[in-house]
Amino acid sequence: MRINDPAPAPATSGSRLAARLSAAAPLLLIASIAARLAWTYLVPTGANFVDLHVYVGGAATLGRPGELYDYVYADQTPDFPLPFTYPPFAAVVFYPLTLVPFGLLALVWQLGIVAALYGVVRTSQRLLTVAPRHDARRVAMLWTAVGIWTEPLRSTFDYGQINVVLVLAVLGAVYSSRWWLSGLLVGLAAGVKLTPAVSGLYFLGARRWGAAVFSAVVFVATVGLSLLVVGDQARFYFTDLLGDADRVGPVGTSFNQSWRGAISRILGHDAGYGPWVVAGIVVTAALALLAWRAVGGAQDRLAAIVIVQLFGLLLSPISWTHHWVWVIPLMIWLLHGPLARRLGARVLGWGWLALSLVGVPWLLSFAQPTIWEISRPWYLAWAGLIYPVATLVTLAWVAASPRSRRSREPSARPCR
Repeated sequence: MRINDPAPAPATSGSRLAARLSAAAPLLLIASIAARLAWTYLVPTGANFVDLHVYVGGAATLGRPGELYDYVYADQTPDFPLPFTYPPFAAVVFYPLTLVPFGLLALVWQLGIVAALYGVVRTSQRLLTVAPRHDARRVAMLWTAVGIWTEPLRSTFDYGQINVVLVLAVLGAVYSSRWWLSGLLVGLAAGVKLTPAVSGLYFLGARRWGAAVFSAVVFVATVGLSLLVVGDQARFYFTDLLGDADRVGPVGTSFNQSWRGAISRILGHDAGYGPWVVAGIVVTAALALLAWRAVGGAQDRLAAIVIVQLFGLLLSPISWTHHWVWVIPLMIWLLHGPLARRLGARVLGWGWLALSLVGVPWLLSFAQPTIWEISRPWYLAWAGLIYPVATLVTLAWVAASPRSRRSREPSARPCR
């Protein structure tokens, strides 16, 4: 170094810690996966895979007329026999699972969840509009290691859920510039579980007309295939069962973090889509639109799709905690995105991480007499607003972020 060269900036304690964590990322990820598997198989209440049992049991009824939506799994849930609540196309997709011994399937399923979570993190990184400060792959390993223990992922592992795969499909659709691939991914995801259909709002807002139309075409094709394979049960689902939230589960349980669930707990009865729930949805929609404009719409693809999905989670009649996998991309955007240097982004990002690691809805579940009883003490009812309120605060902060300041934020190539 020449004398006139500027001296390198001294390393801060934060940068040294980040460097050490980055170096240890592979080992931390392996340790986290091992701990998760140990929890599953060594702790008596580690995991019951009830939803995976429903996937397999429901799919096994194919070929037996009239049985798909009469099927229930009650071996581990006697107080709530779990029906097959998914579109009939899901039973077709899940049918190959019936050919695998369940013990082996459960192990592979857990490893698949980890792989899908890593894919969610890496795709989120690629959608960022700023360059990474550290090795992106190692940072992704760290996010995966920590993400395994957030409440949305804990319940995903416990129940053997599929939501992480669906989130990955939607992020892949946003990342791809091919209209047919984006439409295919969202259409198939909506065919398996209706909730990803809200992603069509992103396509419309981004003016990706081809992807929007093709996703609808693919979804209709999944319905048509279901009618051919499943027959009357497919017609029964789309004419009688669609929209029946009571069949999906107890609306008032603390695990339901939608507006309908939150307002129902406060009122002490199922609020349906009454005036208070509609008011919450309208406020959310307004803040989401303002936040969309504040981030420049689809110019910031990760922010845009997260905004759409947060609105969808509060709009849905039931949004179980394992539906809230979208908090992982949200935290990545807050802590690594174009606004990451702002105090508000750091407070919200670390706040969501603490909230999801603690699992407030899970803690509240211990205080409710049963999952079916909606009425509860006022302090438990209002505490059950935690995810909706955190979402409104996040959307409001993003909406209030001045564009003039954002334009001065450092930006660079997308994360690879």
